Amino acid sequence: MTSKEKIKPSKEKPYYEPIRDEIQVFSSAYKNKLPVLLKGPTGCGKTRFVEYMAWKLRQRLITVACHDDLTSSDLIGRYLVKGGQTDWIDGPLTEAVRNGHICYLDEIVEARKDTTVVIHPLCDDRRILPIEKLGEFLSAPPEFSLVISYNPGYQSILKDLKQSTRQRFVAIEFDYPSHDLELKILMTESKIKKPIGQKLIKFGHMTRNLKEAGLEEGASTRLLVNAAKLIDGGISPFTATNTAIALPLTDDYEMLRALDELSRTIF
Repeated sequence: MTSKEKIKPSKEKPYYEPIRDEIQVFSSAYKNKLPVLLKGPTGCGKTRFVEYMAWKLRQRLITVACHDDLTSSDLIGRYLVKGGQTDWIDGPLTEAVRNGHICYLDEIVEARKDTTVVIHPLCDDRRILPIEKLGEFLSAPPEFSLVISYNPGYQSILKDLKQSTRQRFVAIEFDYPSHDLELKILMTESKIKKPIGQKLIKFGHMTRNLKEAGLEEGASTRLLVNAAKLIDGGISPFTATNTAIALPLTDDYEMLRALDELSRTIF
């Protein structure tokens, strides 16, 4: 599969359940050429939401998973030697700007701060991307949209989103769905029965109550869906909660024992 084939607009509608008015806010921001910041805990549906909005707006989506070693060249592009010739290769951000796609920078705070500043000219009235190596200022077409996300729960002095970056965006806050909505998501994604889904959600809510009391994060909706899929595939609920929820959440022996007892009590 070629890189172009990977970013074709999705023909299949991604499954997404709205929590509040995020669809309307994103649609209005897109119409008004405003960049969007998604903030919320891991696994609460931010990435699925972007995929859904790209489908709804009939736009191609380019996703970049940010990390400590991400450089501005990784985003913008670089010269590469091919067959004795030096060719310029667009990075994902440049490709999105040049072709009018949606560019999604996932977990933006994981990238180096000297990398994130390259998006600033795209996030105001200029909507331009300076490409210094080409001596080019690339103007973003109306179809282009920049979306970034981060988890405020992981913020620190070293990993924080600068105010000069934050205040260029329209922000949409995400959280875990309500009980009934989360149950609907589990039953839709995995086909499990309602009683099992209710017990999974009870287990998930109890782990969330342990946040900052032994766990850095509680069970996300994503982890609950993973456990539900295992159960639907014939794995016992106890094993499913252990392998899909407890072990991904922590390595602490005492906490794993506590989650083990919690699971046995519920199931």
